[in-house]
Amino acid sequence: MFPKKKFITLFEKDKKIDWVNFPFEKNTEADHQDLIFRLLQVIGEDPKREGLLDTPRRYIDAFKEFLSPPEFNMTTFDVENTDEMIVQLDIPFYSFCEHHLLPFFGKGYVAYVPDKKIVGLSKLARTLETFSRRLQNQERITNQVAEHLQYNLQAKGVAVVLKARHMCMEMRGVKTSDTHTITSKLLGSFRSDERTRAEFLNLIGNHRNLV
Repeated sequence: MFPKKKFITLFEKDKKIDWVNFPFEKNTEADHQDLIFRLLQVIGEDPKREGLLDTPRRYIDAFKEFLSPPEFNMTTFDVENTDEMIVQLDIPFYSFCEHHLLPFFGKGYVAYVPDKKIVGLSKLARTLETFSRRLQNQERITNQVAEHLQYNLQAKGVAVVLKARHMCMEMRGVKTSDTHTITSKLLGSFRSDERTRAEFLNLIGNHRNLV
């Protein structure tokens, strides 16, 4: 893997470099696995022991799978005289904290008040999955899901609430177990109309004692 001959690599001092490929690296799968091999060494493990022999490959495969959610079409249907709230509760989601590369996961609560379009019910869960399966933070997922639905549906209002547990808090640092973080994004009538907002919060609050 490593070169037997000496080599020199030159850098431009003020130029931002995203990635350096050394002469002996070809950016192959073996090179990628070697990075995880080295990481295991850095944290004090022996990558050559039996339980870790295939860990670099498994680790990379797992991340590639997780960070590649299936594509989908946002199927919408034209409707008339429909202004009742549509709510979907307890949508599971999983993500990875972009700061520590540790998982966070929980449930999503999504609602919208249609104007002239409604969306297939599975697309609400698909939207949350798409924005979750990235290196993320919870606040950004909440905003992205709400804004994506509003853009595609041109709804009278969209509301998104996420409730999650963060392993970067539970496994390290402050080590607070079973702590939940709640984020919300309210657009349109959910922000401007107190009755619409109260109806949504009552629905999810009565459902899971969320609020």
